[in-house]
Order: sequence, then structure tokens, then C-alpha cells
Amino acid sequence: MAETYYFRIIASNGIFFEGKVQAVLFSTIDGERELMAHHEEMIIAVDVGTLKYQTPDNEWHKVIVGVGTAQFANNRCTVLVDTCELPENIDRARAQAALERAEEQMRQKKSIVEYKMSQASLARALTRLKETSRKNV
Repeated sequence: MAETYYFRIIASNGIFFEGKVQAVLFSTIDGERELMAHHEEMIIAVDVGTLKYQTPDNEWHKVIVGVGTAQFANNRCTVLVDTCELPENIDRARAQAALERAEEQMRQKKSIVEYKMSQASLARALTRLKETSRKNV
């Protein structure tokens, strides 16, 4: 049996998951990062994308997360993100509308802060749409 560690996902609206896992895989600005039991202590930025975690029964679970941070210390991992949702809970029409709004905001000449916010909205919408197209296949 593979070693496990305590894992928790906290979104802006509360605790999304907590329990024992064998591995966690998530996106960072450098690419993907996988954390397994007894990983070195670290704090790292989490990027918009898919977060996967493997429970002790060897089953992989997938959630869509927004930006945030992950901390691994004392064989415990906590991920703090602004949003977290299951792929099956994503409304494709709503995600498509959000993508179109974000694209329109990107076309408008705005301040650098507004531009960065539009980029984040665009990334979130694209990730949500990508996951809904996977579940419909």
C-alpha cells in the first residue's frame, strides 16, 4: 500500500475536500507539480487549471481550481484557491458566455490591472470549457 498524507482544498466559499491522499497533481506557472508523501516543505503558487488527487483506494479525482497557493509541510498539504468546482457541475453555456465576455474585455483598451484581470477571467473560462468538452466526449 502506498503512503498517504493529509490533504485539504480550501476555496473562497469553504473547505472543498479534506482527507488522506497518495498524490496531488496541479498546475503552476512553471508547469505541473506532483506532491507525494514526505515531499520537501514548500509553498508554491497554484495556477488556474485542473487539480487531481489520488485517494488511498487508488482512484483519481479531478477538480477545476482558480489561482492560489499550496503549502506542503509536516506531511500535510493545504491548497488555498479562489475557486474550486467539479467538472460535472460546470454549466457549458455559462462558461461560453464568460469566455466571450473575457475576450471582449481583452479587446478593449484598459489599464494594465484591468487587462490582467481579463487575462485571468479568460484563463478560467478556457479551463472550464476544456473540462466540459472532455466530459461530453
